[in-house]
Amino acid sequence: MKSIVIRTAFLNDLQTIREVVAPAWRAVYGPILSSEQVEFMLVEFYNPAVLTELLSTGKQEFILLFDGTTATGFAAFEQRSSSEEVFKLNKLYLLPETKGKGFGRLLMEEVIRRVALRGGKTLELNVNRYNDAQHFYAKMGFEIAYEEDIAVGEYFMNDFVMRRKV
Repeated sequence: MKSIVIRTAFLNDLQTIREVVAPAWRAVYGPILSSEQVEFMLVEFYNPAVLTELLSTGKQEFILLFDGTTATGFAAFEQRSSSEEVFKLNKLYLLPETKGKGFGRLLMEEVIRRVALRGGKTLELNVNRYNDAQHFYAKMGFEIAYEEDIAVGEYFMNDFVMRRKV
């Protein structure tokens, strides 16, 4: 039986994160967005320079989930501002073939644990209004707070903002 390990991600994990996010994004957003928008967003948010900055500055804390020696998912979160007790889950992605194995729950529970250790009282996230992941987040205790549309280049992210108490 393989062991599940969740650990902090570091700069040398950049390629591992990219290897997880590309198939995850294509599986999740392929049915929702145009292929051009999916590829644009992958370049915009997951190119090596962007990830290097996030990982080296600590702006977002990344964690990786391993099933044995295989990285199968990751999450990233940050404190919204130094004076707030609100944290934002920026990313939570898993390899498509791991759906239904409980890895999303494990990653979310670890994020919640780490946010609580840092004094967080609320965790929020954005989820595309057509992404089935919103049902997972609801099961994890998140509720829709409001809708927002965010321009990214020539595209829009049409999201729900969901929140839960930590």
